[in-house]
Amino acid sequence: MGKPTGFLEYERQDSPAKEEKQRILDYNEFHTPLCEKDRRQQAARCMDCGVPFCQAGMTVGGMIAGCPLNNLIPEWNDLIYRGAWELAYERLRITNNFPEFTSRVCPALCEKACTCGALGDAVTVRENEYAVVERAYAEGYAHARPVATRTGKTVAVIGSGPAGLAAADQLNRRGHSVTVFERSDRPGGLLMYGIPNMKLEKTIIERRIRIMEEEGIVFRTGVNVGKDISADEILSQFDRVVLACGASNPRNINAEGRDTHGIYFAVDFLKSTTKALLDGTLQSGGCISAKDKNVIVIGGGDTGNDCVGTCVRHGAKSILQLEMMPKLPDTRAENNPWPEWPRVCKTDYGQKEAAAQFGCDPRVYETTVKEFISDENGALCGAVLVKLHPERDEKSGRMMMIPTEGTEYTVDAELVLIAAGFLGSESYVTDAFKTERDARTNVATENGSHLTSTERVFTAGDMHSGQSLVVRAIRDGRDCAAEVDRSLMGYTNL
Repeated sequence: MGKPTGFLEYERQDSPAKEEKQRILDYNEFHTPLCEKDRRQQAARCMDCGVPFCQAGMTVGGMIAGCPLNNLIPEWNDLIYRGAWELAYERLRITNNFPEFTSRVCPALCEKACTCGALGDAVTVRENEYAVVERAYAEGYAHARPVATRTGKTVAVIGSGPAGLAAADQLNRRGHSVTVFERSDRPGGLLMYGIPNMKLEKTIIERRIRIMEEEGIVFRTGVNVGKDISADEILSQFDRVVLACGASNPRNINAEGRDTHGIYFAVDFLKSTTKALLDGTLQSGGCISAKDKNVIVIGGGDTGNDCVGTCVRHGAKSILQLEMMPKLPDTRAENNPWPEWPRVCKTDYGQKEAAAQFGCDPRVYETTVKEFISDENGALCGAVLVKLHPERDEKSGRMMMIPTEGTEYTVDAELVLIAAGFLGSESYVTDAFKTERDARTNVATENGSHLTSTERVFTAGDMHSGQSLVVRAIRDGRDCAAEVDRSLMGYTNL
């Protein structure tokens, strides 16, 4: 806990964000951290609540409540309050390999389960975590810590997203020799190319990768396992293999005219922007551009919002974001009590920026695309939209969103971005390693295990459990590493 009466004395204070019309002029992070005095006061609000749901990571109402990593949140909040920053970092490092990532991109499940938030404002847990890790880098104690002894065992990690990096980091700490294979030109996976720079500046990822390399992890980028190098070669060179390739198979939209030029998957659009930004080709047209275009973003989740924020920065003419489901309530419903994850309407940074730029929220609910319209050259020029209504399917009993006849209308569109989620791992990797997949196309394992149907091959992250959060991917990578370690050594201390 922090100060016993802190939650009564201090109001929640978030780090101020740069005004919307100013921050859209670049792709930088746009929050200004609080001064040390104010940050320690925010940590002081952590109360002696008896049962710290913030760190529970348990399932409540079918959803995760609290941190899946079981971060020792009351402990390091107390240490921040007392000014013991280095000790706070050591306690944070016990459970979280990459607090510099989670403190930027995690939706803060901890805060949604904070006892202060039951009747008031939750503790600023995520920003407190940010303050701890960034101070650790600034003061030099977030440095490489190479292991003294090696086990002689070798592990290949396929994929360098949050799960792969977490598994690699844990196994390297144990003393195994780890090589990470990444098909892109830079390590980081989803973190590097799936999350925009304004949420997670890529220098932050590069900073952590340098430390991992100093600690002995080998990164081989531009190597597409299953195509550039065979699964048999990998298995012959390494004692164990971890598949952490993500759920990178995007869900498509089945509408007439889908093959029209000007329709892209969101992940391809976001990657092209980030890569152009890093390569210095953004201003010279080195990416899929939204500049001066009417844009439709299909999907209302985090990825859809990231597309909206990126399109605003490109200089889009207009942005329309389609959500199939009805708008969620603005406050918790009676059937959604604390500490369940609050099923409420969230207006994220991209939507706020679009509203500031165009004068209204870009979202349209209970709507989808019925048809894409092309011009005489085959290029996208518009879309026919249709309203939806809920209807229960007689066979499955599930509630479905069904087009409402007679509600069609046409809008202009020169760019469409599909952010409708993912359908599991890409088949060529699982086919190469001859691993079985489940009905959701994830790599199949026994309950509670990460071992695949192929001997010596394990899996972690979205490839294992389906599309999820960075913080859950890190946890799954850590759990997978412990299982791999046990299989190599007969026991594990991870």
